[in-house]
Amino acid sequence: MEREVMASYETKKIFEVRVFESLDEMATDLAEFISQVSEISVKESGYFAIALSGGPLTRHMRKLCEAPYNKTLDWSKWYVFWAEERAVAKNHAESNYKLTKEEFLSKVPIPNGHVYSINDNATVEEAATDYEFVIRQLVKIRTVGVSESNDCPKFDLILLNIGPDGHVASLFPNHPALELKDDWVTYITDSPEPPPERITFTLPVINSASNIAIVATGEDKAKAVSSAISDCNEGLGATPVPARMVQPTDGKLVWFLDEAAASSLEAGNDAYKNQY
Repeated sequence: MEREVMASYETKKIFEVRVFESLDEMATDLAEFISQVSEISVKESGYFAIALSGGPLTRHMRKLCEAPYNKTLDWSKWYVFWAEERAVAKNHAESNYKLTKEEFLSKVPIPNGHVYSINDNATVEEAATDYEFVIRQLVKIRTVGVSESNDCPKFDLILLNIGPDGHVASLFPNHPALELKDDWVTYITDSPEPPPERITFTLPVINSASNIAIVATGEDKAKAVSSAISDCNEGLGATPVPARMVQPTDGKLVWFLDEAAASSLEAGNDAYKNQY
């Protein structure tokens, strides 16, 4: 059974939390959410620009590969990007592209030319520069929209995981990359999780999206989830975790949580207890 709560804090941040008793229920609801955003985007602009993350996220998207979505969605209008990638070869076990290809892209008819993977033959710095250039060209022709409040790309949907430390994409706590304002895509060489070299969307790009979904499962994410969305920013230190900095400028943020990931919300915040 799904439980929802609407919450707000720091005046700017409005979001929705959905909690599920099972991963299957989460996958079903996530598929419907993505389907609805896709249909609206295609109707309004003729395209659906979606940015994915690594980790278990693509497994949670598995229902899109099944009926009815595999037949009803207009896959020819999908344009697929990555909000983060590891600086490894595309066939490397830690490649987000490889994982997405195996678990999602190989099972749906998205045109190959609409899948924008990262250049794995370049240095991590060059790969970040190249990826930003590609996105800028697509913004010029409005395959990817543009934010009305800044010149950032306005992806129709960005899907994110959250790490136990509260990181999203490859934006880690206290990292200088969190402070970037003008870059769309950046790179890091000192990821606290292997592999160390990664490229990532910056916060301004993430926050410019029309829709953002953050998916979290497991008890090891509970403290990070609570630190990101509870009214009191406690649990992982005084500095806000990166996930808490996800504040859509003019868009919608939805959290998809299993009960384990939401457990600290229920245990530590009476307001959430009463509104689920």
